[in-house]
Amino acid sequence: MSKLDLKKELVRDSKEKEKEREKDKGEAGAESTEGMKCPNCGSTNFVRSFERGEVTCSNCGLVITDKIIDRGPEWRAFTSEERDKRSRVGSPLSPTVHDRGLSTVIDWRDKDAMGRKLEPRKRIEILRWRKWQIRTRVHSSLDRNLAQAMSELDRISSQIGLPKSVKEESAVIYRKAVEKGLVRGRSIESVMAAAIYAACRTQKVPRTLDEIARYTKAGRKDVARCYRLLLREVDVNIPIADPVDFITRIGGALELSGTTQHKAAEIIRDAKKMGITAGKDPAGLAAAAIYVASLLENERRTQKEIAQAAQVTEVTVRNRYKELMKELGIEVPPQ
Repeated sequence: MSKLDLKKELVRDSKEKEKEREKDKGEAGAESTEGMKCPNCGSTNFVRSFERGEVTCSNCGLVITDKIIDRGPEWRAFTSEERDKRSRVGSPLSPTVHDRGLSTVIDWRDKDAMGRKLEPRKRIEILRWRKWQIRTRVHSSLDRNLAQAMSELDRISSQIGLPKSVKEESAVIYRKAVEKGLVRGRSIESVMAAAIYAACRTQKVPRTLDEIARYTKAGRKDVARCYRLLLREVDVNIPIADPVDFITRIGGALELSGTTQHKAAEIIRDAKKMGITAGKDPAGLAAAAIYVASLLENERRTQKEIAQAAQVTEVTVRNRYKELMKELGIEVPPQ
């Protein structure tokens, strides 16, 4: 097919789509005036104006209603190119897909539209289609890089239970790193893990670097190196980690009441005012505050249980506990 024939076919398709839209508009208007009669002259012939939102009697000119709904698009287009540019159809774009979800996928179930299994010859043919479809979706080194990175993102996020907002933020940070050429010569898995940690920090989702690095082959040292690189080269505003964000997660794992968790948050806020939280691990501070609050609220948990829930050592919990008790002057009731 020549370029001229292809252009004519595209113009023909756009005209057919426009006719279908006008038909849908007319059907929507017909539904709104079906069974209606003009209260003035009794006529059943009406004129619908979607620009004004009015239904008018064509015989006497009486406005029947001025609140009809225009089911067409809210934009105007005067050419087929402009109409195709402004048209919004299909699934929403997502940065977590390497092509942002713009391409199609041939299903692997080998069934037709009616749910029937395909014949062996047809199955082999569709297998060939599917192979070329995958090749056309991932045809450059950048696409292959993003496809592998997004599969790593899905794997790590499913293992540590990340919400959708964190996944999308991680994908955006990784794409910025790719644009600046930071991934070249480095492990895709490590850069993706560093982007996930940065997204958790920006979205205030309590996840530690050790927890994310546990699900990578590179290890914590390589992920931390990539994270520092992202902070230097990529425009990402990372807020200071707040120990209060870790309290809900640790308290939920220990099945503590809301009163105990609220008390632990108060202890953290008092410690901030005293200036004793600077330079301390937020997970360790949250664990120590929960330990103190559990003693005060008589929901006792051992230091080992709290350390396992916070994924820190018992020594860290013990040292932070002693500092909080000394600086804040907290007195724990005897057991």
